[in-house]
Amino acid sequence: MPENEIVYLKYHDLEDMLKVIIYSAQSMLGVIPMLYHISHNGRNVLFIQTGAVGAVTVHYVVQNEKPSKKFIQLKRLSGEYTFIDSLGTDSQSLYVPILQLEKSTLSFPA
Repeated sequence: MPENEIVYLKYHDLEDMLKVIIYSAQSMLGVIPMLYHISHNGRNVLFIQTGAVGAVTVHYVVQNEKPSKKFIQLKRLSGEYTFIDSLGTDSQSLYVPILQLEKSTLSFPA
């Protein structure tokens, strides 16, 4: 793979993409990728970025609507998720903020 290449992985649904967050949180580093929303070419795109400079992977899914809540509560064991307005206290869940972007240099494939 050439240096600075970006690999795009499009998921069938949000549930599948969120499994990347669960896996990342369980890794030795325990890093939870940020979840971003952007309107791109008339589509609502939710995405996370993994990897380091020179080897970046963008995981994304196209949604019908803009997220109406500010967070996703993601259950570590089952992978079930719920859109919520604020952080909760369930120790078995990850609380992932949905960051709203106005602009990005990423160009999501169709």
